Amino acid sequence: MVRDGVREVACDESGSDGENLTDGNTDVFAHASVLLPVESAAGCVREIRNRIRSPAEEYKAGHLLREKHRAVLEWVLSPAGPLHGHARVDLTEKVFFVVDRALDLLLGDAAGADALYGAGREAFGADGWRRFLRAANRLLRARSDAEPVDPVDVFLAAVEELRRAEVPEPAAAVLERLAGSRGRAEAYRARIAAGPPLIPALNPLLPAILRTAALWSAPRTAVRLVHDRQNMLTPDRVDWLLRTARQRGVTLDGVELVHSRLDPRVQLADFLAGVARKLASDELNGYGDPVLTTLLRPYVGAASVWGDTPSWARLGPIPDGSGRETRAGSGARLPVERARPKEIIRALNAAVPCDVWKKGAQRP
Repeated sequence: MVRDGVREVACDESGSDGENLTDGNTDVFAHASVLLPVESAAGCVREIRNRIRSPAEEYKAGHLLREKHRAVLEWVLSPAGPLHGHARVDLTEKVFFVVDRALDLLLGDAAGADALYGAGREAFGADGWRRFLRAANRLLRARSDAEPVDPVDVFLAAVEELRRAEVPEPAAAVLERLAGSRGRAEAYRARIAAGPPLIPALNPLLPAILRTAALWSAPRTAVRLVHDRQNMLTPDRVDWLLRTARQRGVTLDGVELVHSRLDPRVQLADFLAGVARKLASDELNGYGDPVLTTLLRPYVGAASVWGDTPSWARLGPIPDGSGRETRAGSGARLPVERARPKEIIRALNAAVPCDVWKKGAQRP
C-alpha cells in the first residue's frame, strides 16, 4: 500500500524467546511483512475465516497449521493465494545468530561464523558444541543478574574444550582468536554491569526490522512499517531504527505500533510469520514437508540469517536463472543482486553494534 508517496508495510514476528536463543522454546525467529491495502487484507482474513470456520475471535498461524486445514494453508501460500507477490519473511536461525554475534563482539567481525558453525557438533560432539553455545549465549545476554560463575570464564573454558578436539581449518583459527578475546569479553560484561544496552546483542527483532525496511525500499519511495506492538520497540529504539536506516541509505519514514486485531494486514503478517517459523524449523531439524516448503520459498528473504546449508538449500530463494534474486514490492518484482544470505546480513548487521547503550548509561 502506497500512501502519500510512502510505502506502508505491515509486520509481525514469531518465535521470540527474549535473549534465550539456545534453550528457548523455538530455534527459528521469523519476521514477516505484507504490502496490501487494508481493504484487500480484510477480505483475505474474511476468506481465511470462512474456509477454516473456527469460533476463535482472533485467528493465529496455529489454525492454519492444523492438518485438517492444510488445504487452506496451501491456498494461502500458493501463487493463486492472497499473499503471493505481496509478502516476504525474514528468517533467523537462532544458533547461528548466537555464533555470528559472539564473533562480531569478541573479534570485531563475524567472518569466521560460517566456519565455526559448519564444524559444529560433528567436530566438537553434541555436548561440547551445546556447552559452547550456552556459554556464548550467557556471555552476550544483557541481563546482569548475579552470576555464580563469571560468564567470561565459562565461555573461555568452553572455547578451550573445543580447541582440544580435532578441529578443521579455518575453524581452528577462529577458536584461537576467541581464546585471546578475554579483554573484549570483560569490557563487554563491564558495560552490561554499568547499564543495560539500548540494542541487546541477542535480540533478533531489531536487525530483522532493518532488513525488512531495506527489502521494501525503493528509489524516491520511503517505507513506513506498521508493526504489531512489541515491548522491545520503545521510543528510543524506534528512533535508533530510523537513524540507522538513514545511515544505510534506507528511507524509513516511521514505525507505527498497532494491535494486530485492529489491522488485518498485521494479522496476515502474523499468519505468515508463524507458518514460516514452523516450516523453517521443521526443515532445520530434518523433517520438513516438501510441498509446504516449496510453497514457502518465494516468500523467504535472501538476507535471512541462516547457517545450516542443507536446510537453506531447500528454504532459500530460488535463483531466476539470471544470477539475480527477486523481491516483492508494490505488486512488482524488484531485482536485487544475488548474494549468499550471510554475506548480506553481515553488511546490515554492521548497523547493529553489540554495545549501543541507553541514554545516560555510564560507561566504565
